[in-house]
Amino acid sequence: MKRKRNPEKPGFRRTAPEMRPNTQKKLCTVIAEREALSIVQRPFFGYDDSMAGLEKIGVRPSSRKEEKLKEPEDYRVILLNDNYTTMEFVVAVLISIFQKNEGEAKRIMLDVHRKGRGTVGFYPWDIARTKAEQVHAEAGRRGFPLRCVVEQA
Repeated sequence: MKRKRNPEKPGFRRTAPEMRPNTQKKLCTVIAEREALSIVQRPFFGYDDSMAGLEKIGVRPSSRKEEKLKEPEDYRVILLNDNYTTMEFVVAVLISIFQKNEGEAKRIMLDVHRKGRGTVGFYPWDIARTKAEQVHAEAGRRGFPLRCVVEQA
Protein backbone atom coordinates (compact mmCIF):
# COMPACT_ATOMS: atom_id res chain seq x y z
CA MET A 1 0.00 0.00 0.00
CA LYS A 2 1.38 3.42 -1.07
CA ARG A 3 1.49 6.31 1.28
CA LYS A 4 0.20 9.72 0.25
CA ARG A 5 2.94 12.34 0.24
CA ASN A 6 2.78 15.32 2.52
CA PRO A 7 1.91 18.60 0.66
CA GLU A 8 4.47 20.51 2.77
CA LYS A 9 7.35 18.33 1.59
CA PRO A 10 9.14 18.92 -1.73
CA GLY A 11 8.15 16.68 -4.61
CA PHE A 12 4.46 16.70 -3.72
CA ARG A 13 2.11 16.42 -6.71
CA ARG A 14 -1.56 17.20 -6.64
CA THR A 15 -3.91 14.47 -7.61
CA ALA A 16 -6.65 14.89 -10.20
CA PRO A 17 -9.55 15.67 -7.81
CA GLU A 18 -7.54 18.50 -6.22
CA MET A 19 -6.86 20.08 -9.64
CA ARG A 20 -10.42 20.13 -10.97
CA PRO A 21 -11.75 23.55 -9.84
CA ASN A 22 -8.86 25.64 -11.23
CA THR A 23 -8.54 23.55 -14.36
CA GLN A 24 -12.23 23.80 -15.12
CA LYS A 25 -12.17 27.60 -14.74
CA LYS A 26 -9.15 27.90 -17.04
CA LEU A 27 -10.66 25.53 -19.57
CA CYS A 28 -13.97 27.43 -19.60
CA THR A 29 -12.10 30.72 -20.04
CA VAL A 30 -10.05 29.36 -22.95
CA ILE A 31 -13.14 27.92 -24.64
CA ALA A 32 -15.06 31.21 -24.22
CA GLU A 33 -12.14 33.20 -25.65
CA ARG A 34 -11.88 30.87 -28.65
CA GLU A 35 -15.61 31.13 -29.31
CA ALA A 36 -15.45 34.91 -29.10
CA LEU A 37 -12.52 34.99 -31.51
CA SER A 38 -14.26 32.68 -33.94
CA ILE A 39 -17.31 34.98 -33.91
CA VAL A 40 -15.15 38.05 -34.44
CA GLN A 41 -13.13 36.43 -37.23
CA ARG A 42 -16.20 35.55 -39.30
CA PRO A 43 -16.94 37.94 -42.15
CA PHE A 44 -19.46 40.55 -41.11
CA PHE A 45 -22.16 41.30 -43.64
CA GLY A 46 -24.68 43.09 -41.47
CA TYR A 47 -26.14 43.26 -38.01
CA ASP A 48 -28.89 40.92 -36.94
CA ASP A 49 -30.23 39.46 -33.69
CA SER A 50 -27.77 36.59 -33.71
CA MET A 51 -24.93 39.11 -33.25
CA ALA A 52 -26.52 40.75 -30.20
CA GLY A 53 -23.95 39.28 -27.79
CA LEU A 54 -21.00 40.93 -29.54
CA GLU A 55 -21.41 44.19 -27.63
CA LYS A 56 -20.71 42.30 -24.42
CA ILE A 57 -17.21 41.37 -25.59
CA GLY A 58 -16.45 44.81 -27.02
CA VAL A 59 -17.12 44.25 -30.71
CA ARG A 60 -19.29 46.76 -32.51
CA PRO A 61 -20.81 46.13 -35.91
CA SER A 62 -18.86 48.12 -38.45
CA SER A 63 -20.57 50.42 -40.86
CA ARG A 64 -18.80 49.77 -44.12
CA LYS A 65 -18.64 52.79 -46.36
CA GLU A 66 -18.51 52.44 -50.07
CA GLU A 67 -15.03 53.52 -51.11
CA LYS A 68 -14.51 54.54 -54.68
CA LEU A 69 -11.17 53.43 -56.01
CA LYS A 70 -9.34 55.83 -58.25
CA GLU A 71 -7.78 54.75 -61.48
CA PRO A 72 -3.99 54.72 -61.20
CA GLU A 73 -2.34 57.78 -62.66
CA ASP A 74 -0.67 57.29 -66.01
CA TYR A 75 2.93 58.21 -66.71
CA ARG A 76 4.43 59.01 -70.09
CA VAL A 77 7.47 56.99 -71.19
CA ILE A 78 9.74 59.07 -73.44
CA LEU A 79 12.83 58.04 -75.43
CA LEU A 80 15.53 60.70 -75.74
CA ASN A 81 17.72 61.21 -78.80
CA ASP A 82 21.49 60.83 -78.81
CA ASN A 83 24.07 60.85 -81.61
CA TYR A 84 25.35 57.31 -81.08
CA THR A 85 22.36 54.94 -80.84
CA THR A 86 21.45 53.43 -84.19
CA MET A 87 17.92 53.72 -85.59
CA GLU A 88 17.74 49.94 -85.97
CA PHE A 89 18.46 49.43 -82.27
CA VAL A 90 15.74 51.94 -81.28
CA VAL A 91 13.22 50.11 -83.49
CA ALA A 92 14.30 46.76 -81.99
CA VAL A 93 13.83 48.13 -78.44
CA LEU A 94 10.39 49.50 -79.28
CA ILE A 95 9.31 46.16 -80.73
CA SER A 96 10.79 43.93 -78.01
CA ILE A 97 10.16 45.96 -74.84
CA PHE A 98 7.11 48.05 -75.71
CA GLN A 99 5.44 45.50 -78.06
CA LYS A 100 4.98 48.04 -80.87
CA ASN A 101 4.48 46.88 -84.43
CA GLU A 102 7.15 47.74 -86.97
CA GLY A 103 5.31 50.71 -88.51
CA GLU A 104 4.58 52.32 -85.16
CA ALA A 105 8.13 51.65 -83.95
CA LYS A 106 9.58 53.40 -87.04
CA ARG A 107 7.25 56.39 -86.53
CA ILE A 108 8.32 56.77 -82.87
CA MET A 109 11.99 56.31 -83.86
CA LEU A 110 11.69 59.12 -86.43
CA ASP A 111 10.05 61.39 -83.80
CA VAL A 112 13.02 60.70 -81.50
CA HIS A 113 15.45 61.39 -84.35
CA ARG A 114 13.81 64.58 -85.64
CA LYS A 115 12.35 66.15 -82.48
CA GLY A 116 14.89 64.95 -79.93
CA ARG A 117 12.32 62.95 -77.98
CA GLY A 118 9.45 60.61 -78.69
CA THR A 119 6.54 59.44 -76.55
CA VAL A 120 6.42 55.67 -76.49
CA GLY A 121 3.26 55.18 -74.40
CA PHE A 122 1.30 55.81 -71.22
CA TYR A 123 1.54 53.33 -68.35
CA PRO A 124 0.95 53.13 -64.58
CA TRP A 125 4.02 54.11 -62.53
CA ASP A 126 5.32 50.59 -61.85
CA ILE A 127 5.09 49.47 -65.45
CA ALA A 128 6.53 52.72 -66.82
CA ARG A 129 9.50 52.57 -64.43
CA THR A 130 10.14 48.90 -65.25
CA LYS A 131 10.09 49.51 -69.00
CA ALA A 132 12.50 52.45 -68.65
CA GLU A 133 14.88 50.25 -66.63
CA GLN A 134 14.63 47.52 -69.28
CA VAL A 135 15.56 50.05 -71.98
CA HIS A 136 18.58 51.22 -69.97
CA ALA A 137 19.69 47.63 -69.31
CA GLU A 138 19.40 46.60 -72.96
CA ALA A 139 21.16 49.76 -74.18
CA GLY A 140 23.97 49.21 -71.67
CA ARG A 141 24.33 45.58 -72.75
CA ARG A 142 24.70 46.65 -76.40
CA GLY A 143 26.94 49.63 -75.59
CA PHE A 144 24.50 52.41 -76.55
CA PRO A 145 23.80 55.54 -74.44
CA LEU A 146 20.03 55.46 -75.14
CA ARG A 147 18.05 57.15 -72.37
CA CYS A 148 14.42 56.76 -71.44
CA VAL A 149 12.57 59.02 -68.97
CA VAL A 150 9.23 58.73 -67.17
CA GLU A 151 7.08 61.84 -66.74
CA GLN A 152 3.66 62.29 -65.19
CA ALA A 153 1.04 62.57 -67.94
